[in-house]
Amino acid sequence: MTFFEYLVKHKKLKGKKAKEIEVEMQKTGKPVDEVILERRLMEEEELFRLKSSFLEVPLKEKVPEKIPSDVLSIIPQEAVDFYKMIPLSLNRQTGVLEVAMTAPEDTQAQQALKFLSRQQKLDVKVFLITFSAFRKCLAKFHLPEIEITTALEKLEKEGVALKGPEAVSKEEFARLVEEAPVVKMVAVILRQAVEGNASDIHIEPTKSGSRVRFRFDGVLYSSLTLPANVQPAIVARIKILSSLKIDETRKPQDGRFTTMIGGKMIDFRVATFPTTQGEKVVLRVLDPEEGLKSIDKLGLSGHSAKLTEEAIKRPYGMILVTGPTGSGKSTTLYTLLGMLNKEAVNIVTLEDPVEYYMPGISQSQVLPVIGYTFANGLRQILRQDPDIIMVGEIRDEETANLAIHAALTGHLVLSTLHTNNAPGAVPRLIDMGIEPFLIPPALSLIISQRLLRKLCPYCKEKKAAQGEAKKFILKAISQMPPKTRKQVKLPETLSIFQAKGCKKCNQKGYSGRIGVFEVLKLDEAMAKIVNERGSEQQIGRAAREQGMVSLVEDGILKVLDGVTSLEEVMRITV
Repeated sequence: MTFFEYLVKHKKLKGKKAKEIEVEMQKTGKPVDEVILERRLMEEEELFRLKSSFLEVPLKEKVPEKIPSDVLSIIPQEAVDFYKMIPLSLNRQTGVLEVAMTAPEDTQAQQALKFLSRQQKLDVKVFLITFSAFRKCLAKFHLPEIEITTALEKLEKEGVALKGPEAVSKEEFARLVEEAPVVKMVAVILRQAVEGNASDIHIEPTKSGSRVRFRFDGVLYSSLTLPANVQPAIVARIKILSSLKIDETRKPQDGRFTTMIGGKMIDFRVATFPTTQGEKVVLRVLDPEEGLKSIDKLGLSGHSAKLTEEAIKRPYGMILVTGPTGSGKSTTLYTLLGMLNKEAVNIVTLEDPVEYYMPGISQSQVLPVIGYTFANGLRQILRQDPDIIMVGEIRDEETANLAIHAALTGHLVLSTLHTNNAPGAVPRLIDMGIEPFLIPPALSLIISQRLLRKLCPYCKEKKAAQGEAKKFILKAISQMPPKTRKQVKLPETLSIFQAKGCKKCNQKGYSGRIGVFEVLKLDEAMAKIVNERGSEQQIGRAAREQGMVSLVEDGILKVLDGVTSLEEVMRITV
């Protein structure tokens, strides 16, 4: 009797549904349990309890939280994936290995298991396991440390000596880095970064070995340490993916590649750098889905969001996004471009480099080595009949002048500038050589920003604000513009949240990042100050009268909303 017949006999499947399932099984070759779950005809637990009774194999309802790596390595990964069976525990005294299987009735799987147990002189006790529990265990099997160790062991077993490109011929070294173990190690590093939502991967040579670090939410964390002799092969493999020269190790190189990870196409921007210990490589992880956000998800809200939405509705003018490197300026620009991207407008960008590819937009990467600079590119863009222009960064007087004149001649221009705050953008442009009288009619909006880590929603702890923390918050609220201050509703007991740490956030207490912003609109009062070459402080005071919320105040609003912690706001903005 088959399991299908068992279910029909016990009236768990009947009539038309039973016939449909039988036909689908014959057509697709899938087992009955997979078909039932795909059609959502039965709960997984109930189905597998019935299967346990039919096969007379005990159902493993609780899988261990931790499976030792030496136990996981008993069954090869290929067998685990193909036969859907996984080792759970090993009693070394009795030599009994517990193995969980989704299909104990599979004779081929049973034969493979018998062969493995005989090889290693073990007795096997088989359990039934649900598909979801198997996937949970499989995640433990794919731990980076285990996969890397397995790959290294394979290299040693094959007797491969890892040498740099200078020690062997170019052809031999290229063949070496295309070997399965090296390919596997690079794939594991990339997958770990994407699954952990890392923004950057650092693979750097040290005296003791090759160190792999990931940047999560703006902070670098060590992840893996590999033997020093593996570094050249890993760097070379990444160079091959990025179409870079593997035999050039004396000077930096830039490139990019795209690969499928977890069902998504992920872009990696690659930069190599020669050091005294060897070549270091840094990869920026660019997930197209993560790069394109809405205004509220960026962290813009209230008065700041209103000014931004008004500015992008204007057919001309310049919007400047300011802040230090790594403060999320490019993400803000891409968000604004996403809102503006319509069939009726021609959008052209100049970037260094292009981070996210956007359909419907003409994106171009500058290449100063051949004389294709922001200034030269901007001249050509103006001949492309653009409605909206995005210039990655204003770095010099020539680019600034061209951008200002483009904004004055009927184009909407988006760009970035390196300043500490929004009021500082105007003196910076004047220092670059822009005439003050040109700035007010051209410059519509200045957005200054920083990135804060968000508290993990699963473990953040609420506590009463006391002492210096309470004074700091109340002082910030008292200094907010009147409209913003009115919107803050303080309870009798002022409460804030703090980071704790749990499994969901890998004990960090934080998960993801959000922007804090100050947004300045150049109105008539501001124009007068600019024309008189007013100082940054004068522009700042006028902006406050206009209702601008400062970076610190925007951070405090997010603290009161439970989005981030006070410590994080002070770390970034004070």
